Amino acid sequence: MALAIDIMRGGQSAGSARAFNGAVAPSVSAAGTTISDATNLQATTNYLTTVASGAGVQLPGMEIGDNCVVYNSGANECIVYPESSSVAINQIAAGSGAILPIETAMLFWKVSSTQVVAFMSA
Repeated sequence: MALAIDIMRGGQSAGSARAFNGAVAPSVSAAGTTISDATNLQATTNYLTTVASGAGVQLPGMEIGDNCVVYNSGANECIVYPESSSVAINQIAAGSGAILPIETAMLFWKVSSTQVVAFMSA
């Protein structure tokens, strides 16, 4: 994705340029232990600061082609659930969460109405 400064060089306002690149949530707390009570993510880039044992987050509703980044700086691994119980992450059963280890990021890319592909950092 282009940097906001590059988008502004193309004639867009600073506000539009930031919107194109999506929102950043610099301090998210994971909560809940199921897809129905996990913390709902609201941003494109999400930095988890508090993760209790067994806690999770749920991806925001995404259009096909959208992506979302989640980084876990918490004390425990985090369960990242898809946006709904009819969506699968990689080859995990629909509605089930992917495990995000401590000090690791995952990039989630929606490729169809029922499939999200996840890439994990080293």
